[in-house]
Amino acid sequence: MISVSNARAAQVALAARKGLRKERDLRGMSRDMFDQLTIGELEELAHSVLPHMLGGH
Repeated sequence: MISVSNARAAQVALAARKGLRKERDLRGMSRDMFDQLTIGELEELAHSVLPHMLGGH
């Protein structure tokens, strides 16, 4: 399992890969993930956070 912040960085990087965000706006972990991971890997990380980690029930 990964941290919530890493999952959010993966979500941002995934959005950039899909063209929903501008690549030039990526910083830090999201930039690293964008450069190093495939879309499949980003999707897996982006969806790996459990609802209770986000404050859900």
